[in-house]
Amino acid sequence: MSEKDVIIQSINKSIPCISLIGMPGAGKTTIGKRLANRLRWPYIDSDHVIEACYGHRLQDVVDATDKQGFIELEARIVQSLRIRRCVLGTGGSVVYSDEAMTYLSACGCIVYLDVPLETLADRIAANPDRGIACAPGQTLADLYAERVALYHKWAEICCPNNNVSPDDCVSWICDHLPERIGNYLSL
Repeated sequence: MSEKDVIIQSINKSIPCISLIGMPGAGKTTIGKRLANRLRWPYIDSDHVIEACYGHRLQDVVDATDKQGFIELEARIVQSLRIRRCVLGTGGSVVYSDEAMTYLSACGCIVYLDVPLETLADRIAANPDRGIACAPGQTLADLYAERVALYHKWAEICCPNNNVSPDDCVSWICDHLPERIGNYLSL
């Protein structure tokens, strides 16, 4: 069967996506781009979609809303994505919305990039302008404590991402993807 025939046959199939979840600084963008490249799939960053929809930097959008308002906005954007056969890097706060997470679960496999709090703090300190949805006075440790259980709740697989290279994480993810996703990796 030619590559063209494979593409035409796949148009009507629901080819699953891989969604990456985790705290800010977990490596969703870095690993997501490399994973997409390895799979020869597109990469989409939901934070960039929000920026494109609102015409502002993510931090400006976060600052213009309260935490709950941003969570609702992010959930609407994520649920509006009509995606197949891609790697989606999500914002760290997407796990607060059961509706958005149910939608992502239906789209394919959810992978949690599990990084210890101390490592996250170092990574965020190196990039302090990243948009982080938090309540006034809420610390990174507070967010971490609040979100970790949600990440574990929604993840189909949990990739340890501490003291390993991004390429090692990509290999680990590819080795642990469920069979229903692995069946599409040659497309």
